[in-house]
Amino acid sequence: MTNIRKAQAKDLGRIAEIEVFNYRQNFFPIFKSEWFYFVELTVENVAKRYENMLDDIWVYEDVAVHGFVMVEGEEIIKLFVEPALQNNGTGAKLLEYAKQQGGRCLWALEKNKDAIRFYTRHGFKQTGDKKLEEDTTEYLVKLEI
Repeated sequence: MTNIRKAQAKDLGRIAEIEVFNYRQNFFPIFKSEWFYFVELTVENVAKRYENMLDDIWVYEDVAVHGFVMVEGEEIIKLFVEPALQNNGTGAKLLEYAKQQGGRCLWALEKNKDAIRFYTRHGFKQTGDKKLEEDTTEYLVKLEI
């Protein structure tokens, strides 16, 4: 039995909370923008941004929503798991589900070595393509199956 289902409006707060916690934990140490990570990046703002994107989001739920994945066409846009619940297979299950939905490629922050290792363990390979993260001097690297 799978615990993955299409996201619903009732999930928006939890999806946003998971993203905010992950962004602060993983990206604030790199970008160090207190204004963005602690003023602009709020659960309310993120939830509002996702209101019209629910068709592209799936959640893994077991008692509560543990994580989510967003797929647009062949691109996996986001995959996040609640930090307190990581390393228990949820991310792997969401990634496999994203592949079943057609997800074949993604972009990861070059300095996010843990994410790159995770995707590599699950069959993704770096293509050599890079692009700047919007409004920063940091690079994203492309991975694909």
